[in-house]
Amino acid sequence: MGWRETLHQHRGAVRVGAVLAPLVACAVMSLWRESVTDSTAVLVLAAVIVAAASVGDRYAGVLAAVSSGAWFDFFLTEPYLRFTIDDPDDIGDMVLLVLIGVAVTEIALWGEREQARASRRTGYLDGVLGTAELVLATPVSVDDLIDRVTGQITEVLGVTRTRFVAGPVHDNRLAVLDHDGVVTRAGRRVDVSRDGLPTDEETALLVVRDGETLGYFVVTSATDIARPSVEQRRVAVLMADQVASLLGRRLG
Repeated sequence: MGWRETLHQHRGAVRVGAVLAPLVACAVMSLWRESVTDSTAVLVLAAVIVAAASVGDRYAGVLAAVSSGAWFDFFLTEPYLRFTIDDPDDIGDMVLLVLIGVAVTEIALWGEREQARASRRTGYLDGVLGTAELVLATPVSVDDLIDRVTGQITEVLGVTRTRFVAGPVHDNRLAVLDHDGVVTRAGRRVDVSRDGLPTDEETALLVVRDGETLGYFVVTSATDIARPSVEQRRVAVLMADQVASLLGRRLG
């Protein structure tokens, strides 16, 4: 388990720390109040907010920002040790501090999301390459490849389960995931990003070779609504194509 996962399991403690860290920082800076400028204090507190957002979540970052503004007022603006500000410039500094804190929190979370997205892309690519290597390996059974691809499709799409059915589709109730990653149901396109994959019926991912349907993966999204991106759906299609390639060679 990574350190981020460990911190996410203790979100309550992280959020408490996000509130207390600005208190400690402002209390320490107040000991040298005459030499610490407002700009310096704002920079120190901004660093505390960034740290809270990086190791915690949006709530931790926002809590750190609000706490920073409150304790900046209490310790570093006149009248000291009171939640009152007489100088309009100090009010501006406090508001700016809170706004900066919220902004850097969103930037930090955006960076984390982009990093996670890049990691997922790497994982998808590794899965496709691994499957391709298995197809090229000698010998490899169709059943082994189907078992592997079934697990990968389940993971990539985030669905409950996946199974393989040989032959053409005979159930017209099934939604269909086509080669472009588009899901259609009864001739109508499904907005997967909004509504998710169908939960009342299953979805078929066709295994097609030279225009002939050799089989299909039946994707079930029953317990939780799965909203795989177009990228995820296309990766699943690429994995199904590997099965089609091997089946085509064996049947040919």
